[in-house]
Amino acid sequence: MADPSAALAPKPEGEEIDPQFEPVIKLTEQVEVKTYEEDEDILYKMRAKLFRFDNGLNQWKERGTGDVKLLQHKETKKVRLVMRRDKTLKVCANHHISAEMRLQPNIGSDRSWVWKVAADYTEDPPTAETLAIRFGSPETANEFKRQFELTQKINSGGASVEEKNSTEEPAEEESEEEAEKEDETEKKDEVIEKKDESPEEKKEE
Repeated sequence: MADPSAALAPKPEGEEIDPQFEPVIKLTEQVEVKTYEEDEDILYKMRAKLFRFDNGLNQWKERGTGDVKLLQHKETKKVRLVMRRDKTLKVCANHHISAEMRLQPNIGSDRSWVWKVAADYTEDPPTAETLAIRFGSPETANEFKRQFELTQKINSGGASVEEKNSTEEPAEEESEEEAEKEDETEKKDEVIEKKDESPEEKKEE
């Protein structure tokens, strides 16, 4: 039987010690994450909070807070709306902008819009959704509406990016002060408990 104390015995003088240790956990190579936005140009970007209407529960549910972007493909020139959550960058909205879409004012708010999407690709398979987006101020909400409607013209062939840039000032991102103000306002907002109906929806009923 081997003497356990032998492992603790000092090495004779002159004998070299070679302290080599095998790593317990081997680090894997960094994997490049593809977002499919590499082939697109950003036409518009602004921080906002997104909601979706849950028909089963008959109430609005928050999807996330982050940057909403209008992205134009470099080859097809088609524009889509993409929004990712802060930190996790998980997609919470992903759909093309068609001429049939209509931004409706969200009842009780001057900084929020509601619209319907026939196919939102956030999940697989895509689903029809009623979405609501809320900005930090009425000014940024109105700017989003202008950019959204100009994008509809681009997708339908009625306008080019050059015409868009010549008629609209570049959208500026919110400053830290504006972001803090938005966070304070959001804390005061109550959770939306029932669906805000547009005039068209009321007629359908």
